[in-house]
Amino acid sequence: MRFMVIVKATKDSEAGKMPSEEMLGAMARFNEEMVKAGIMLDGAGLQSSAKGARIRFTGGKRSVIDGPFAETKELIAGYWIIQVKSKDEAIEWMKRCPNPYNEDGEIEIRQFFELEDFGESPAIDHHKAVGEQMASQKK
Repeated sequence: MRFMVIVKATKDSEAGKMPSEEMLGAMARFNEEMVKAGIMLDGAGLQSSAKGARIRFTGGKRSVIDGPFAETKELIAGYWIIQVKSKDEAIEWMKRCPNPYNEDGEIEIRQFFELEDFGESPAIDHHKAVGEQMASQKK
């Protein structure tokens, strides 16, 4: 099972304040543990929403909204993608995570849909073919 672990943004992360050297070191050690255990597939910090944009869909029209975005608690500052046997295992790993906040905060754990969850269909076959193309480009 694959899970995305979402680190919520804070006023500091939205202001572009970088983590301390101590926090960077603690996160590097935690990431190394996950890599050695074979569960970490990806992970990164995200720049503030001031450097981002949103695309709003209104019927057939699209409009661009430039950041920054107001609701900090709804924004993402970083993520991990992990592959574990169960949600319980994901929870146990993330309970070991260094606190990424200078205050109280929370990280969110969300399971990915896998193509097998959707059953058979021509659209799913197309998704599988695209996935194979992406995998071949990474080699």
